Amino acid sequence: MRVHVVGNVCVDTTFRLDRFPQPGETLNASNHTDGLGGKGANQAVATARTGADVRFHAAIGNDAAGAWIRDQLSRELDDSHLTMLPLTSDRSTVMVDARGENLIVTGASCAAAFDPLTDSDFLPSIERGDIVVMQGNLDPDVTVACLLAARAAGAMTIFNPSPLAADSAPDLSNVGLVIANAGEAAHLTEGAEPAEAARALIRQGADAAIVTLGAQGCLVADGGGNIEWIAVPKVAVIDTSGAGDVFCGCLAGCLAAGIDLTKAARIAVRAAAISVGRAGTLQSCPEGPEMKTLMETTEAETA
Repeated sequence: MRVHVVGNVCVDTTFRLDRFPQPGETLNASNHTDGLGGKGANQAVATARTGADVRFHAAIGNDAAGAWIRDQLSRELDDSHLTMLPLTSDRSTVMVDARGENLIVTGASCAAAFDPLTDSDFLPSIERGDIVVMQGNLDPDVTVACLLAARAAGAMTIFNPSPLAADSAPDLSNVGLVIANAGEAAHLTEGAEPAEAARALIRQGADAAIVTLGAQGCLVADGGGNIEWIAVPKVAVIDTSGAGDVFCGCLAGCLAAGIDLTKAARIAVRAAAISVGRAGTLQSCPEGPEMKTLMETTEAETA
């Protein structure tokens, strides 16, 4: 199965600090770096590193940053499905404190303007049985339309509704699998605790749901509302940014390889645990050989 990841890509500028600044305060970072980022790009690269055939549909600007983004992506996957718009390329500022927690602000003019159904070859490239992965970075109406078109084309749809659109509840009626962290799940289900939130997301229209719980692993709920908790290995946390994207991308790649949902979630949890023990967003994602070993050993344990 081919995996189509539809979303955003940007330049991440990461600042490492002992603590976050207070309002009005200026702090000097211990270091700062530029890297490839954006939830769409992070998930596409994580998927590709599982060995899956990935097509990444996103928009870049017609500027030097856009050319840099294309060059960086071409080292990981096919960059021919990027759409160039007459805009400034998207950019994020990421602050990471000594505990590994992060704060992120993104300028997303390209993502806000991008419509994959009219600006790219997204829909014609889908074949029945493919997997389509989306996040919450595009316009909500565009996201709904893409999920509907993908489902109608016979694709399995995976939706990670992050970041959540303000004052807008996502439409899950064309979602095969929804993946949300505990905070997002509580917001979408009016404060339900994680297990009930997973079931509530299914009642809202998704076929299955996963609620990620950070250091506590994740909950997997099938269409019947049955819940399975998957624990995460204990690791020393350096940087949590990008861990959720590693989880989503790895999960999609495992499903494309024919691994069942629960085993795929177990592999994805372990991949995310590896990522939080490393600095950076995309840089922290396990490399291809590492991902291959993780997939093989986890499958062997659960055979």
